[in-house]
Amino acid sequence: MVEMSKHMRATLNDVPTLKLFDFSTFVSKIPDVIKFTLGEPDFDTPEYVKQAGIRALENNRTHYAPQRGTAGLLQAVSDNLAERYGLHYDPQTEILITNGVTEGAYAAITAVTNPGDVVLVPTPTFSIYGPDAIIGGAKAVEVDTSATDFRLTPALLQKYLDKYGDRVKAIIFVNPANPTGVVYTQQELNDLAALIKGKPIFAISDEIYSELNYDGEYASMAKALPDQTILANGFSKSYAMTGWRIGYLCAPKDITSEIFKVHSFIMMDIATFTQDAAEAALRGGTDAITAMDKQYIERRDYMLARLEKMGFKCTRPMGAFYIFTKIPSFLNQDDTKLIYQLAEEAHVAVTAGTFFGAGGEGYLRFSYATAMDQIKAGMDRLEHFCQNQQK
Repeated sequence: MVEMSKHMRATLNDVPTLKLFDFSTFVSKIPDVIKFTLGEPDFDTPEYVKQAGIRALENNRTHYAPQRGTAGLLQAVSDNLAERYGLHYDPQTEILITNGVTEGAYAAITAVTNPGDVVLVPTPTFSIYGPDAIIGGAKAVEVDTSATDFRLTPALLQKYLDKYGDRVKAIIFVNPANPTGVVYTQQELNDLAALIKGKPIFAISDEIYSELNYDGEYASMAKALPDQTILANGFSKSYAMTGWRIGYLCAPKDITSEIFKVHSFIMMDIATFTQDAAEAALRGGTDAITAMDKQYIERRDYMLARLEKMGFKCTRPMGAFYIFTKIPSFLNQDDTKLIYQLAEEAHVAVTAGTFFGAGGEGYLRFSYATAMDQIKAGMDRLEHFCQNQQK
């Protein structure tokens, strides 16, 4: 018998499964486990958004949608970006509606890279961008930012530009960042943009957490480098619409047209009724976002105080809904082994920093996208575990 699995795309041998989801599946089998793992808002989708989706179904908005997106949602995205962020994109030629940022990132990376190209991926970061590059035959190069407070600095970026030269085709920017909660200022992004401006290098800017920016003004690579930036965003985090699977890409017309070629053969189109719901989300104002953000800040501050009291050295998150913390010396320094120990002994599930690439070793990520009562109970369990480890 021929082992057909050995005759598939060779680059897949270098593509791991998402360890975060593998671990989440494991801990789901543990009774009464408290999860601080996935970036899954515990809030429900706002009622007015759900009702818009229901009305769309009742009105038989269940047929094929235009491949680039419905006219209503494309216009709503364009209007929202202009009004809230000062970014201007033509809804007919410079915006694509995608199956979340995950598909958008894949389509963008696939469209801009050729075999042998280099994609620079500042780490620690969510683990989709490197595998996307590898699948297409490009080389994903992790840029460890742990020595620069988890920020990509001009000096660090220049080091990699010098090393890889003309092979560098794209750089990934995630702002606010997952897993660290770091938020770049516009000046910081401007300084980074100056190093690649006018060069054939794309800035792929994942801004899915843009509405979860607690301590500063909105900043974007799209402002610093509009001609070379591919902006990805969506509704999963800000509107608690993870299961709706809807996002968008924005870029200059000629770039968008090429990405569309990839997108159109991956997805064909995005469900019409979900686009109607997303349009309603944008047209409905920011009250729901503000209410969720207020609770996220309360949870962040509570969890941060509890962790620091236990001896964890934390990076204070300025955005998103994660705390990235160094493992205290009295606990197992192998982050992967520690998370399994915590899950099995304390019934508390957190994510290993190693899952997020170079620079994440020896760290844990705590998600506070869960209810305050669960956070308090989880912190109590963790504190009891830590006390036992110090005896």
